[in-house]
Formats: sequence, structure tokens, C-alpha cells
Amino acid sequence: MKKLLRIAIRSLKIALLLVLLLTITALIYMRHPLFGEKPSGKRLELIKQSPHYKDGQFQNIHHTPSLSEGYSMGGVLYDFLFKKRVRLRPVDSLPSVKTDLLSLRPGQDMLVWFGHSSYFIQASGKRFLADPVFSGSASPLPGGTKAFKGADIYTVDDFPKIDYLFISHDHYDHLDYKTIVALRTKVGKVICGLGVGAHLERWGYASDQIIETDWWQDIDLGDGFIAHTAPTRHFSGRSFSRNNTLWQSYVLQTPDMKIYIGGDSGYDTHFAEIGNKFGPIDFAILENGQYDVAWKYIHMQPEEVLQAAKDLKAKRLLPVHSSKFTLGNHPWDEPLRRLKKIADMPLATPMIGQLVDLRDDQQTFESWWTTVN
Repeated sequence: MKKLLRIAIRSLKIALLLVLLLTITALIYMRHPLFGEKPSGKRLELIKQSPHYKDGQFQNIHHTPSLSEGYSMGGVLYDFLFKKRVRLRPVDSLPSVKTDLLSLRPGQDMLVWFGHSSYFIQASGKRFLADPVFSGSASPLPGGTKAFKGADIYTVDDFPKIDYLFISHDHYDHLDYKTIVALRTKVGKVICGLGVGAHLERWGYASDQIIETDWWQDIDLGDGFIAHTAPTRHFSGRSFSRNNTLWQSYVLQTPDMKIYIGGDSGYDTHFAEIGNKFGPIDFAILENGQYDVAWKYIHMQPEEVLQAAKDLKAKRLLPVHSSKFTLGNHPWDEPLRRLKKIADMPLATPMIGQLVDLRDDQQTFESWWTTVN
């Protein structure tokens, strides 16, 4: 009996030591710059003045639980680990086009999508980049959430100088440490929500490169360009801190058109409010993917995406947030299949890298996902 007790005590000591080592390792790893920096000083004081910041966190317009009614974190984790999920990643390499971004004509108004929520816009001679992720991963953990085959064909070296970099929020699949650091010398200004600038400054961006904004602000970009900031229904956080930076969308008003840069959002009344304030929108870019009924308040189903586009008074819709990473439980091509089936407005569904003509709402695209296993 004493021998068994000694073995039990020794096993307990080993287990406690392992827990201690893992905790120390995690704490050391959390000091890595990829986790960013908490807002402090003048930046934090500015955050506290925001009407959308209450009780130490930014708040959505309406109550937005992380999980839908009837769901629990334990249940979601159990389903993730044990429930059968099919076709989360394509077997084949995704078809793509390698457009030479360095050789584009300055007067060419166009967009190139890079999978998920990363895209390049050139309009009236200015260049914009939104939520670039070119590291091959959407996870802070080594080897986690890797890009699909064929979905990561672009690198930072493929880009010309960027006038304005838009960041919708600070999640890893939208604000990628490696990509942002590599882009630093190519970016003129970064437009982001309140608090996000703390991450950027830690990563080497100068304070005068960063334009931090609250919802419903107008930023004069010169030459007839204005960036209007607007709400989304989402959340933020890169480590254990949650909602200490602001998530948002943008209406990019060029001399000739209005482009909605949607970021991530659950469906809510803000789409109609944006449409009434800035519509009609010539080209709307909305998230369509990584959804689930368990988190319906922070990501839209395809049917809601179509309604959001109509609320925005959009003339044309580009669905994004799919075809690069597996972050949801649905088949990888389901978002495009479901939206294509119900779409009753011009839909832009390019392959990764394919040129989208921003002036041609009659441009047609193949249903390329139907050819991929």
C-alpha cells in the first residue's frame, strides 16, 4: 500500500511539474511580438472617450453573445473534437491566376482577391490593401490553420507601394504579424480601429503612419478620396485580452465610386444604416464563410450576406472570408454554392488572383469551385 502511495505521489509531482513547465512556456511564448500590444497611455485615454467603449470593453450596437442561445463552449468544443465534419479542406489545389500587380496601368480600376478577406484595390490612381495575410497561416500557433493548397501564391514582394492599408480588426486571420512587418516599407498609411495602432507600433510602424478611428468618422485621403468608417457586429482580441481594440468596416469613396470594405460581421441593423447614409454602394465586399448557427451573431449565413448587400443598396457583391482557411464547420465550398444559388444581383466570384473590373458590373466569372475536389 505504501508503495502504491509513493507511486501516486511521484506521478502527481511529475504531473504538476509538467503543468508548471507548460505554463512557463506559454507565458514566455505570449511575449512574442505577434500577440501585439495592449493600448496604453494617450491611446488608451482616447479609447475611453469612445461612446462605444463601456465597462472596459468595446461594445456592439446590440447585445452580441459569443455563442447562440442553447450552445455552450463545452458543447462546441466537443463537436469540434468528435463530431464528423466533411470536406473542410479541398483535396485539390485551388485554381488561381498570378496577376502581375507591379505592371498594372495606373488608370485601371480593379480589384484582386487573395482568398479569405485579403484583397488589393486600385482606383483612380491610388492603391489600397485590406486585411493582408500572406504567411500561410491564420493561427498564432506554429503549424496551425494552414492555407489551402494553391491559396497562398502571392507574397509581399509581388506588391507595389500601397497608399493606404485598411485593417478591419485585430484577429489573426485579418491582422497577420509576419505580413504586416514585411509590408512596412511599402505602406504609406494604415487606417484601423481604435487601439489597433498599439500592435502596429510594436511591429515597427511609425505613429504618423497610423490613422486610428472610431465608428462614423470621415478621413480625407486627398484627390477626391474619403474613407468613411462604420460599425460591424463582431469582437476583437489577440491574446487573453478581449474587445480592447475596435472592429469596423469602411466605405471607400473614390472620385467615381463607393466601395464597401466589410471586415467580419454578424447581421444587424448597421447595414441598413450604412446604406441609408452612404448608399448606393457600387461594390460591396462582405464576409461569406466560417459561419455556424452556434456563432450566428458574429458571422453571417449566405442568406444574410445577400440581405446585407441589399441593405447597403449595393449594385454588386464580392463574397469573401472563404477559400483559404478552415475556421468553421461547413464544407469549404458551401459558402459560394449557397450564395450563388440564391443571388439575384451581380455577383463577383473570381479565382484567387483574377482581375475584377470595378467598372464592369456585367463581368462574368466561372463557378471555379465546382471543378475542385
